[in-house]
Amino acid sequence: MTRANELGNFLRARRDLVSPERAGLVSHTSRRVKGLRREEVALLAGVSTDYYTRLEQGRERNPSEQVLGTVARALQLDDDGAAHLFRLAQPAPRTAAGPVATVGPELRRLMDHFLDLPAVIVGPALDILAANHAARQLYSGFARTDNQLRMLFLDPAGRRFYRDWDRAARSMVSNLRAQAAPFPDDPRIAQVIGELSLRSPAFADLWARYDVRPCTSDDKPLWHPRVGEMYLHYESFTVTSAPGQRLLVYSAEPGTPSADALVLLRTLADDPRPSRPTRTVSNTKGKLQV
Repeated sequence: MTRANELGNFLRARRDLVSPERAGLVSHTSRRVKGLRREEVALLAGVSTDYYTRLEQGRERNPSEQVLGTVARALQLDDDGAAHLFRLAQPAPRTAAGPVATVGPELRRLMDHFLDLPAVIVGPALDILAANHAARQLYSGFARTDNQLRMLFLDPAGRRFYRDWDRAARSMVSNLRAQAAPFPDDPRIAQVIGELSLRSPAFADLWARYDVRPCTSDDKPLWHPRVGEMYLHYESFTVTSAPGQRLLVYSAEPGTPSADALVLLRTLADDPRPSRPTRTVSNTKGKLQV
């Protein structure tokens, strides 16, 4: 897929999500499109219909920042969506550098010996490149701990692990678009997107929305087969020495049942076999119950 086509796909997907009523337009005729027509986007952006059509078709190669800004406002893009529009319309020069798939020994040492919280390194395709002991325990209910998207969409454990599965799915797919954007020609990213598009209708539907939002921090309700329900917060940090890599660290509020659950996780030996909780977290008394 060329960058020009990617721009057109993005514009079409985003205008499909904006209704005339939401845009402040009154429609008195029957409509064959789900959202805005091209001429309506052009009207809202203050450009001609022909110009906008050429932009969407990839025939307009040099849109100004002013035009892109008005189109972003017409499509009601948030800051991340607008930045993605600019990136597609005004791509940076291609470089030979791609994402780094190996994790440096210093970073592994930091994770293994100085972080007792669950920590993983992920690449732009959301491959798990490295995980410390606590993270391996956190993900021990999955058949494979290889790629966050495959774990979420293709492993049955994903719907148990992520208590709010729909929200997690939307967040992870929009995060994939954001993390993959700097590497449009990376074969691993294309491979992951292709596999999931074929094997998961839910992923394919979300991917077609073209939501773009990097997930730098979030609160997640999770369920673990040995310690039960947990409410964890995670932070994402850019690994500046390795393009495309991010360090994800999970934590819990001190003094809560979730913090107790993390302590218990750290004491467990690596064992993928447990199928039922050995302890559960009580939401009423704030204690771990045997």
